[in-house]
Amino acid sequence: MKSIAAFVTVALTVASSALAAPTSLKRGGPGKRGLCWPFYNGPLDPAKLNDGSGSVNLIYDYETFLPPSTNGNGGLNFIGMQRCLDCDSSPIAELANRQKQNGFSTLFTLNEPDINGITPQQAADWYKQNINPMAIKKALPAVTASQNPGQGLDWLQQMLDACAGQCFFDYINLHHYGATFDQFKAHVEDANTRFPGKQIVVTEFALQNPAGGQADQVAYYKQAFAFLDAAPFVEMYFPFVATTPSLFAANDAAGVSFVGTGSTLYNDDKSISAVGQLMLQ
Repeated sequence: MKSIAAFVTVALTVASSALAAPTSLKRGGPGKRGLCWPFYNGPLDPAKLNDGSGSVNLIYDYETFLPPSTNGNGGLNFIGMQRCLDCDSSPIAELANRQKQNGFSTLFTLNEPDINGITPQQAADWYKQNINPMAIKKALPAVTASQNPGQGLDWLQQMLDACAGQCFFDYINLHHYGATFDQFKAHVEDANTRFPGKQIVVTEFALQNPAGGQADQVAYYKQAFAFLDAAPFVEMYFPFVATTPSLFAANDAAGVSFVGTGSTLYNDDKSISAVGQLMLQ
């Protein structure tokens, strides 16, 4: 048996080494953050936002096929999305086969049906027929933050009423574009109040055309990320959008006119933008 003095010497040596060791700047979780990856992102690499510590660990591309990119899904967890009732790019008849082929364990459904002419009853019938049979995690259709009657959360409630308890799901799916962080926070909390006990995913969000461009988006996301990370009822979130300003402008003029280019996660040289850097903090 070693003497007490020897134990003390060893303990002091270990403690000194621990204090001298460099500390990691990696965030290390909590695993809620993901990339909203548009179809035109072929030149980009999602792995640039995968730091290996779980800061960013999710990706979706509005389709049931794997993300178009120079590096596939970049080691991130791919989430399939059946964004419309039946798309040429993601046929509803191929949904089950694509889930098996691509191995996604979570499915998002219908992109903003509340403003795209799909009635709550139509969505309920479609969901029961096509989505219920999927034995994976499932999200209800992604609705806008519109306050108009019959849209937004009002549309979603009408769909659930039409489902009559027969639409099986794991997540409420929200989009939000507004003028302030307080508006965003109030909307997410309103959804939590309206649908108590349900987990929320936020699959698109940004300031709507802020005067200060990227600087305003950075300030907004700093507040939004902290709020979402701390909210136990929020399961995942995806800032809009994981692309470059030039690719965004060339392929989605309507989107750029709505939010500007300050919220993109990449710079035009394919490096990580100021907003993208927030994802790793």
